[in-house]
Amino acid sequence: MSRLSMLNSTRRRQVIAAISCFMNLVSIYVILGMRLSKILENRYMNPRLGRQPMDTYTVRHYDRQRHLNIATRISGIYAFDQIRMNRTLFKRLCEVLAHDGGLKKTRNVDIDEMVYTFLRTISHNEKNRTLQLNLRRSGETISRSFHRVLKAVIRLNDQYMMKPAPIPEDCTNSRWKHFKKCLGALDGTHIEVRPLKEDQPRFRDRKHKLSMNVLGVCTPNLEFVYVLAGWEGSAHDSRVLKDALTRPNGLTLPEGCFYLCDAGYANSAGFLTPYRGQRYHLKEWGANPPLTAEEYYNMKHASARNVIERIFGVLKMRWSIIRNPTWFTPKEVARIVVACCILHNFINKEQGADSCERTYRDREPDLHESDEVETIVGSSMEPCAAWTQFRNEKAIAMWENRTNV
Repeated sequence: MSRLSMLNSTRRRQVIAAISCFMNLVSIYVILGMRLSKILENRYMNPRLGRQPMDTYTVRHYDRQRHLNIATRISGIYAFDQIRMNRTLFKRLCEVLAHDGGLKKTRNVDIDEMVYTFLRTISHNEKNRTLQLNLRRSGETISRSFHRVLKAVIRLNDQYMMKPAPIPEDCTNSRWKHFKKCLGALDGTHIEVRPLKEDQPRFRDRKHKLSMNVLGVCTPNLEFVYVLAGWEGSAHDSRVLKDALTRPNGLTLPEGCFYLCDAGYANSAGFLTPYRGQRYHLKEWGANPPLTAEEYYNMKHASARNVIERIFGVLKMRWSIIRNPTWFTPKEVARIVVACCILHNFINKEQGADSCERTYRDREPDLHESDEVETIVGSSMEPCAAWTQFRNEKAIAMWENRTNV
């Protein structure tokens, strides 16, 4: 065989080997592509692990992003159903928590996923196990994300807890025109908790439920001013208020101003209560008009003070976690209640009224902010003769100047 023929045969074998290697590589790429597409579609389940898919990092990331896109980015209505705010407001909340709340993403979890985890939990009282399945995360990751966002929301307290403005002298609103210099209303509500067995007697309220007493103070425009959570359900409302007044950063009162309270509190300086022994609750009136100055005062007082009942109704309707008992400790529940109030103010400030608030809210458009006044620590909780005289004079003036009953 000549040298030329030997070179041709060697070259031919090299070409054939190269073509064979190329075809093998193409076959491998096709098989891997088909396999990857099947994994991404998430159609095959591992029979030994039951509901858990044949996970890889790619599968978990794909499912997680798909779930977040559906819940927070695709439909505004669906986003409101899932996290109680629309897509734009969710994005704004993530920015505020990152900039002002100090929330930072971790190596594996982004800020939007952490915020979604928190909002989903408080909106629907979602369990950790359910979020593990939806987000393809471990229970520890879900818990860490929840508490990181909780701390970040608490840091927004000074920014979104509103500073009250007294009712101006030229107010014409039918509810508030009789209460000049009033800052709003305050009252207590109960949140069910699950304390330890040895602590249950302290948390048992008068309805024999295990609950936590929460003091809420709000403005006429349904915005929280101050929240104190953590007291046991057996504690009286006046005791909780006294604690709020004596705390270093507690509830304060501008000089000459007051809040509206129910009959469970003492009629003391800074806190105006209704007359006892007279009809007070709005449902007690029906078609019967008030016949005395005290009854007329109580009716107007109840109409204005009802703002605190409405804001508690909005809060519990929006955040299911404070409407139903959870397995969080009472200390954690207290922080969650404060965070829910801060988020309520955030939604009210950034978005205004939504479908939750429209059920309760009757916003008064003629309330104007007045000049800031000097702030001092609130007064004592003992009944005050001067304040009783102030209430009597106000009741007489309201009765004499009434236009219609």
